[in-house]
Amino acid sequence: MKDNCKCGSAVPETVSEEAITEILGRHDSRVDALIMILQDIQSVYRYLPEEALRMVAAKLEIPFSQVYEVATFYRSFSLEPRGEHEIKVCLGTACHLRGGPLILENFERELGIGAGGTTKDQSFTLETVNCVGACALAPLVLVDTFYFGKSNSSSVKNILKKFSDE
Repeated sequence: MKDNCKCGSAVPETVSEEAITEILGRHDSRVDALIMILQDIQSVYRYLPEEALRMVAAKLEIPFSQVYEVATFYRSFSLEPRGEHEIKVCLGTACHLRGGPLILENFERELGIGAGGTTKDQSFTLETVNCVGACALAPLVLVDTFYFGKSNSSSVKNILKKFSDE
């Protein structure tokens, strides 16, 4: 269902120096491309393994603390494994008023995790966002790159089913 989904493809269990070197090469091993390098690493591993961060620091010849600082500054980066699918429930004003918190509760109940958590099988990560700028579609749920506008509590199971049957 996801445009650039690596669905069904296994996430590498160990960090490959060859893979990190290839990613760095795509960015000419430029320090000013650090954010893009980390994005590419996260797209392979679904998080930023410490070993990968240390390799990047060594290969770019910068302190590990500098790489770690960037990795922890941006909310889009994760130091913990993420689910194959990321669910984001909008809790901005319009979504909140139209039932966003109830939708979140239903996702938490169906997945057995709280906001910020990842299911044990690493299929889903559940997040909340403050606003995605699509208030006319409130309440809004995003799964990967797909928007589900005018969602309600009963649509939660249908949304999960679309991404569970891949």
